[in-house]
Amino acid sequence: MFAKGRFSVPLKIPYHAGTHPILVTGATGFLGSHLMAELLCRGYHVSVLVRPGVQATGRERIRALLNWFGLSGDLLSGDDIVEGYLDRPNLGLNQSDTNRLMKCESIVHCASATAFAARKKAAVERANITGLQNILTLALQGKCSSFHYVSTVYAMGKGGGICREEPICSDSFNNFYEESKCRAEHLALEACTRSGTKLFIVRPSIVYGHSRTGRTFRFNALYYPIKTVSHLRDLFEFDIRNRGGAHAHAMGVSIGSDGRLRLPIRIETVEGGGLNLIPVDYFISSYLALMESGAEGGIFHLVNSRPTPIGDLIAYVQAYFRLDGLEWHDPPDSGAVPRSALENLMDSYLDVYRPYMRDTRVFENERTRALLLDKGIECPAFDYEIFSRCMAYAVESDWGRKLQVG
Repeated sequence: MFAKGRFSVPLKIPYHAGTHPILVTGATGFLGSHLMAELLCRGYHVSVLVRPGVQATGRERIRALLNWFGLSGDLLSGDDIVEGYLDRPNLGLNQSDTNRLMKCESIVHCASATAFAARKKAAVERANITGLQNILTLALQGKCSSFHYVSTVYAMGKGGGICREEPICSDSFNNFYEESKCRAEHLALEACTRSGTKLFIVRPSIVYGHSRTGRTFRFNALYYPIKTVSHLRDLFEFDIRNRGGAHAHAMGVSIGSDGRLRLPIRIETVEGGGLNLIPVDYFISSYLALMESGAEGGIFHLVNSRPTPIGDLIAYVQAYFRLDGLEWHDPPDSGAVPRSALENLMDSYLDVYRPYMRDTRVFENERTRALLLDKGIECPAFDYEIFSRCMAYAVESDWGRKLQVG
């Protein structure tokens, strides 16, 4: 059912691939795995630092990911898969592994904890701050001449207006994840400036699956609220069709004569609020274009010049899942009528995402966009066609449960 993915770029060895490996951290994560696969497809010598697993070793998880990408596990030798711990001194490595990684001339640091919940603050601190400090130590003690840090545009914290490709000055954030990414940027800037190491800070917005295939193995961010709506639809429809519908009717849920389920839920956002969404294939092609451009480092925004309004996203959800009743309101308007039990339930799932659903900022990227357009790379608008492909893959894979990855 789930055919192996043939990655986007045919195997080729560019003239600048070099003989020294590029170290990728976070290679079992979403962005890190895609970067690892693309680098291997382009003929780069890649090493990965991966945490040992409980049910599967780091090597086994990397092999499973390569299989998901439709790539041979032989593209990475056993010596190129190094098991270690970012949050431990010396990365928890023996001297032999340390010496091997210190030969890397470039480091792509993707490893990150993305939890928003306050209870995960210590884990986020270890991953995003301590982990970065430890990998920077390795970089500065070794042969690393260019350090590539995957940040996020949301490291810029709260605020409005235009957010430029510049160092961050904000001291106000929506959650500790944002704050940690901001602190990490400053740590990288300070260390690389002091050592003369070329630094690339790449700030993507919200990354979803492949725009042409819908494939992904992570179903958080964009997917999580939609999965919640999908599950509510299934639960209430089953209740109505098989159990008399008492529970559904108590929540104001019904099925119309056209067979569409009505979920009366007001989604709180603001006029002009929307999500800045980029597909993972755009992220990867853009990232490699920046890496191969010969630029001397800098800060780069990988964003969509056409953010998706929440109203459009609601329309896509209702069309694809055959729903009615979802609508958006400004918070003052929705407060005029008390929130229903169903709306309170949905609010509990959307709470951590609310600041992003109300986002009206403009993430300026003129320098990055000009560089990418020169190479024929442009971010597609998140339209209903792309949404449908992504949802079809999500539903077919049962939101990742049927995938054997990592």
